[in-house]
Amino acid sequence: MGDLTMWLEATGALAGAGGVGYAKQRAPRVYWSTVGLPVTWGRFTWSYASTMEVCGLTVQPSGFRAFMTRNVARREVRPVPPNVRSIRPTSTGLRITLRLPAGLEPADVAASAERLRHAFGVQSVSVAETKPGFVELRMTGYDVLRRVRLPRSAQPRGLVVPVALREDGTVFERDYRAVPMALTLGANQSGKSVYQRNLVKGLARLPVGLVGIDCKRGVEHGRYAPRLSALATDPDMAGRLIDALVLEMSERFDLLALYGVSDLWDLPAKLRPVPLVVLIDEVAELFLVTSKKDEAARDRTVMQLVRLGQMARAVGIYLEVCGQRFGSDLGKGATALRAQLTGRVVHRVNDKQTAEMGLGDIAADAVMAATSIRADRPGVAVAGDTSGGWSRIRTPETTPAEAATVCRQFAHLTPELPFLAPFRPPARQVPPMPTVPPLVTPQS
Repeated sequence: MGDLTMWLEATGALAGAGGVGYAKQRAPRVYWSTVGLPVTWGRFTWSYASTMEVCGLTVQPSGFRAFMTRNVARREVRPVPPNVRSIRPTSTGLRITLRLPAGLEPADVAASAERLRHAFGVQSVSVAETKPGFVELRMTGYDVLRRVRLPRSAQPRGLVVPVALREDGTVFERDYRAVPMALTLGANQSGKSVYQRNLVKGLARLPVGLVGIDCKRGVEHGRYAPRLSALATDPDMAGRLIDALVLEMSERFDLLALYGVSDLWDLPAKLRPVPLVVLIDEVAELFLVTSKKDEAARDRTVMQLVRLGQMARAVGIYLEVCGQRFGSDLGKGATALRAQLTGRVVHRVNDKQTAEMGLGDIAADAVMAATSIRADRPGVAVAGDTSGGWSRIRTPETTPAEAATVCRQFAHLTPELPFLAPFRPPARQVPPMPTVPPLVTPQS
C-alpha cells in the first residue's frame, strides 16, 4: 500500500510538472498568473537592494540619514537604492513605481534595463518617467510578441488607430493628431506590408479620406480601392496627385485665415474639412528616375511632398511614408522630407545604415534594437519618435483579403472630394486565375 501511495504521489508530481511546462509554452498568460508572478515578485523583494547596488543605481545617503544609521541604528552606512512606492501586478508582468533619490535620473535606470531584466529573470524591462522624480519599471514576464492578439478594447477612435502590441503588453497606437507624419522602413518579408494592412484596416473604420500612392502599379493599394478617395499608380500620376493635395492645403489655409484660427480642429464641425491620410507605399519610386529629362518632374514632386510634410498637419492632411531605404542617397529633398516625419517604425533591415536613417536621430540603442530583429519574427519592429522614446512592437497577422474586406465593408465612409475626382480608383475587376491542367503521368 505504501509503495502504491508513493507511486501515485510521484505520478501526480510528474503530471503537475508536465502541466506547468505545457502552460508555459501554450498558455503563457496562465503560467505567469499562477507561477511566474509569485516567483518574480519574491525574487524582486528578496534581491532588490543588492541588485540595484551592483547595477550602480544607488547613491550615498544624506548626512542626516548617515548620522542616524551610524549613531542610532548602529549599522554600517550603505548606499541607498530608489524607494519602492508601489508594486502592481498585471496579466503580463509587473509595474513597479520607484522614487528616485537625489543624484539619479531616469536615464540612469533606463541604461541598466537589460541588467535588471537578467537579474529579476523576466522577459523585458522598460523604464518610463511618470512624473518628476518618479519612474515606473514595466516588467514583462513572458514573450507577449510571440503570439500577438490585440485586446478587444483596442478599437479605432477619432484619429487613433491601434496597430500593434508593445513588448510590455500595452497597445501601440498610431495617433495622427499627436504624431501627424510618420516613416515606416523595412526590408522584404520584414512585416512592413502587414503593418500597413493593420493601419488601413483601422483607418477604413474612421471618418477620414484615404489617399494611396503606390507606384508599383497599385499592387498593394489597389485592393483597398473601395475605401480610397484617390489612388496614384505611377510617378507621373503621383506628381499630379501631390500637386492637387498642395492646392487643397492652400485652400484650407485660406479657410483657417478667414475664421481666424490656426488649426483645422479649431473650426466648427460643420465647417471642418475631412481629414486626409496619404499612404505612400514605396517612397523611393518617387525619387528614382531613369533619364535626365525626368529629373525636373521628380524635383517638383519631392518639393511638393516636403511642403506637405512641413505644413499640412495644421489643415488635417497627414503623411504615412513607407519604404525599404530612405536617406540622402535617394537624392535631393530626401533628408528634408525625413526631417518632417516625426513617427518612426523600423522593421528588420538589411544593413545598419537603414536603421540609422530611421532611428539614428532618435536614440543609438534604438538602432541596435532594430538591427537585432530576427528574420523568423516578421512584424517585429522598433517604434519611436523624435522625443527619444522607443519600444519594440509587433503587428498581428492580417491577410490582404481581410484588409480588403474591411475596406469594402466601410466603403460608404469614403468622402466625395471633387478635387480628388480625377484620381478616384475605379472598381477593381480581378480576372479569374487560369486553370492549369494537372500533370499526367504516362503509364508504362
